[in-house]
Amino acid sequence: MKKVYAFLFCLCLFFCACKKETQLQHATNVHLFSRVEMDEQIKKEIRMHQAFDWNASSDDFIWSALENADHILSIGFTIDQQFNMEDNIHQIDIQQPEWKKAKDQLIQLALSSEQRLDKSLTLQKIMPWDEFVLPVVNLVIKNPATIQLLRSNPMVRYVEPMGYEPNLLQTNSMKNPSQTSANSSSGCGSNNAELGLTLNNDYTFISPASMQSWNYAYHQIPKAWAKSTGKGIKVFIIDTGCELDQENLGTAFNQGQSTGRTIEKIVTLPRASFLGIPTGPIETPDDDCGHGTSMAGACAAPRGVDGNANGVAYNCNLITCRAAEGVFIENSREAKGVADAFTNAANRLDVKIISMSLGRITTSSQIKDAILYAYGKGKLIFCAAGTSFSWTSSWVGVIFPATLPQVNAVTGVKTTDYNTSCTDCHDGSETDFTVVMEKPDYKSFPLTVAMRGDVPSIVGGSSVATATTAGMAALVWSRFPSYTRDQVLNKLMLSSQYYPTRNANLGWGMINADAATN
Repeated sequence: MKKVYAFLFCLCLFFCACKKETQLQHATNVHLFSRVEMDEQIKKEIRMHQAFDWNASSDDFIWSALENADHILSIGFTIDQQFNMEDNIHQIDIQQPEWKKAKDQLIQLALSSEQRLDKSLTLQKIMPWDEFVLPVVNLVIKNPATIQLLRSNPMVRYVEPMGYEPNLLQTNSMKNPSQTSANSSSGCGSNNAELGLTLNNDYTFISPASMQSWNYAYHQIPKAWAKSTGKGIKVFIIDTGCELDQENLGTAFNQGQSTGRTIEKIVTLPRASFLGIPTGPIETPDDDCGHGTSMAGACAAPRGVDGNANGVAYNCNLITCRAAEGVFIENSREAKGVADAFTNAANRLDVKIISMSLGRITTSSQIKDAILYAYGKGKLIFCAAGTSFSWTSSWVGVIFPATLPQVNAVTGVKTTDYNTSCTDCHDGSETDFTVVMEKPDYKSFPLTVAMRGDVPSIVGGSSVATATTAGMAALVWSRFPSYTRDQVLNKLMLSSQYYPTRNANLGWGMINADAATN
């Protein structure tokens, strides 16, 4: 009898094993690329085509990206393949029955596929965040067959890994463990008070008691102030948040010659999750990085009485949005946070200008959808062309999303040669405007507010160039409040150094704010 039980037990194991093998047989032929292989391929594509688009990748490559990241997939969908998404996405209401039906069908399709590996899975276990604006679904995918199933569906526009970004420094350290990888979210931790600033070199002292950054004169910003200071225009800055301890971006936002305006601090960065289940603390608008605070200061810090640095549009209204942890949009929740920030700004009627000094190397169609949505709502958008990490300087041009035609890409140039981008700044054919922000002889950069206190900090790169340009755009729109987005943009173009002929790598070049506000 024991032999019979043993035989039946073995037979049961055999059938279970066969069933498991049947469930996973689709996965046995999947080629799993290593991170080293993937990063080298992405680098090769960017060198050849100046961009990397996940839609042109194989199913295996996308699966490998999920395996090397957090398994969260971004799925864009439509109800009609003939629908012009680029021009009309802002008119979609995904709560309408036809859109809701398409979304539910795709979710059920993916869930059924995932349940072939794990029957206990529920929607709550594979959906880290829901989406209420864009025709997009985010799901945790563990079955490689799901990718092929989704990509072959006529309702699906794209299927992309949200959380995979190359980091060649990290990749090289994997090949050579003696090398150490740097924090890929560079730009954090440097927004400290700058001691030793010198009058007439780093700043000019202006009434009532404020430090005007040295680079403003190159753009005739002080002359523009006689006509406009940004009053009545609301700028939405998408970055790493705003330091709650910096009173000049808080309780002292209205002081001196900056009065009657508002500042709001929000967060769209979702809490961290593991396989779709939220695990991290709820995020706040506070800036743990420092980069967002410096951008807010460069654009809109008050012209006050406490001796701190003032921003370009020192009378504009401001919203700061914490959408990411650092300046490199490298994980899924940052991609979601940035996309949600754009749709949030888009749906605010009082927001005129969106400025973002963040970026990534690969294209994110979900972020692109959000930018198209904001553009369709009439927002004027500025994004940083890019500032080099040590491992990107020789092969990455203008970064995403500044590459998009709906975005105005901004980079920085040197005082010694306006035709040369700053030491670490990216440029290329997608660049639209430049800002003088580097004194090579003095190793000096523009002033902004530090994390706390009234001693300014300094900040460089295409980041500050972008926030500065957003400030100049606010001056123009405040001067001509009835203008549309395109009319304001035309004013900026007409007043730039290269107009009417674009420079191959620097676009229209430096804006003359005085001429733009005439």
